[in-house]
Amino acid sequence: MQQPLPRVAEQLPPGLKGPRVDVLLELKRSGQLCAKDLARRMGLSLTAIRHHLKELEAGGLIRYQRQNRAGVGAPGFVYSLTTAGEALFPQRYKETLTQLLDSVVAVEGREAAVRFLESHFEQLAHRLEPELEGANPVQRMAIITRARTEDGYMAEGAATFCCGTLTEHHCAIRAVSERFPEICTAEQRFLERTLGGHVERRQHVLQGDGACSYAVRFARNGEQDVTVEESE
Repeated sequence: MQQPLPRVAEQLPPGLKGPRVDVLLELKRSGQLCAKDLARRMGLSLTAIRHHLKELEAGGLIRYQRQNRAGVGAPGFVYSLTTAGEALFPQRYKETLTQLLDSVVAVEGREAAVRFLESHFEQLAHRLEPELEGANPVQRMAIITRARTEDGYMAEGAATFCCGTLTEHHCAIRAVSERFPEICTAEQRFLERTLGGHVERRQHVLQGDGACSYAVRFARNGEQDVTVEESE
């Protein structure tokens, strides 16, 4: 499930390299982590991790807060991205799309702008139809996960023949979604159409969560019970 990270790393500023990029990506994926968890995930010493955290904090890219823990011992600290850290991740077409939507709203009204946004999912579903035709639920999840990752959403998916989960760790058009939350509903309809089942949103970036995640119940159950995790 680590595969989407290098692809996103290529889009970060060239001044950020090596372990510091990995720290940012792990925090983006998980929301918040302590130094010990980061060290374990990245295979580095605690001293090395603390050095990278200090550098990123000095650059205004991460922040820390006390973590209330049960049991004996002093409270630890957890780290998360700041607004500046979040801004490092691609916000696709932000300025151009925002200006275009403003023009559509001014001329034709908000409903026309929403229809324009929804058309993206219609086109994407149509483009994926040849791949999805005849695909089982596991294969469908892999196809949709890959498509969402290619669109900049850092998607991870897992499925069996009865159900699955899809998590998008990044919203590539967050500024647009904040103004037009209808696009989130359109995405949910797109997922139901392409995955072929009932899709329930469990987490939502616009409600303050660190990711958008969905639980999927496929329309048909098979005899096999095979799990796939796809995030190319």
